[in-house]
Amino acid sequence: MKVTVIGAGNMGAAFVKQLTRAGHQVSVSARNFEKAQALAAAHTGATAVASADAAAQADVLILATGYADAVHALRSIGDLSGKVVIDITNPLTADFMGLTLGHSSSAAEEIAKAIPAAEVVKAFNTVFAQVLVDGADFGNGQTVPVFVASDSERAKQTAKALAESMGFDTVDAGGLKNARYLEPLAGLNIYLGYGAGLGTSIAPTWIRRT
Repeated sequence: MKVTVIGAGNMGAAFVKQLTRAGHQVSVSARNFEKAQALAAAHTGATAVASADAAAQADVLILATGYADAVHALRSIGDLSGKVVIDITNPLTADFMGLTLGHSSSAAEEIAKAIPAAEVVKAFNTVFAQVLVDGADFGNGQTVPVFVASDSERAKQTAKALAESMGFDTVDAGGLKNARYLEPLAGLNIYLGYGAGLGTSIAPTWIRRT
């Protein structure tokens, strides 16, 4: 797939690493173009792209910014009509220990309202950057899952295909409104990682009796 990663921070860099490794055609867009160039140069097969051209070159866009910057970033990259946007953001408080949205809405739903032309899918928001960098295989038959929620079946299938191409399992989490549950789950994961001292090589999963 032709994938544009929006953002060159820890998550953006981790996506570029794993997506290029999986054989995708990857572009990087960032507010700081030099940072996007440096990230692209570090991974064979990746290229930096100016923000204004980022949407036109992509089959799917991965929103790897903070939630506060998400809508502005999407509005700066061109026409998003019919484009699949994977929203990985969480609406975190300044200390990262709480959420600024919940119960009646979510970051994903607010982004979808602001960018109605796009097909927004929530995914990867429960995956730490360190987990993404190191890969989905935790050993002993354990594979990190990616929870996927969207009102667009096409967007959901696109996110699943990308996740699985990088070695992740996927869990269909229903419609986009279920991001209201996935974002607090990410909040708990962040607390366990940082607040409880478990570190960032952790991930939430579901088990079932077979």
